[in-house]
Amino acid sequence: MWKELINYMEINIEVAYAKPDEQMIVPLAMPVGTTAEQAIKESQILIFFPEIDLAQNKIGIFSKPCKLDTVLRDKDRVEIYRPLLADPKEVRRKRAGAKSGVKE
Repeated sequence: MWKELINYMEINIEVAYAKPDEQMIVPLAMPVGTTAEQAIKESQILIFFPEIDLAQNKIGIFSKPCKLDTVLRDKDRVEIYRPLLADPKEVRRKRAGAKSGVKE
C-alpha cells in the first residue's frame, strides 16, 4: 500500500539554464523518485535551447555538481551549465603577469 501512495506524491522543482542574454527557469511538479535527467527532459528546456547536450553540459543542484541519475528532492533546482569559454586559471595567470609587467 505504501508503494502506491509514494507514486502519488509529488515534489516541486525547477530546471534552469542561462545564457548571457537570456535565461529560463521552468517550475515542475514531478513524482517522488524523479531524476535530474527526467526533470530536464520534462521541462522541455532542450527545445528552447538546442545547444544543450546532456552528454557534454555539466549539471548541478543549487551550484553543487551532480549526475543525470541523481534523484531529486522537493524544492531542488536543477541547473544546466554552459561550457567555460576560457580556463579561469589561465586568465588569472595572464592577469597576474600583466600587473607585474612580465611578458609571455
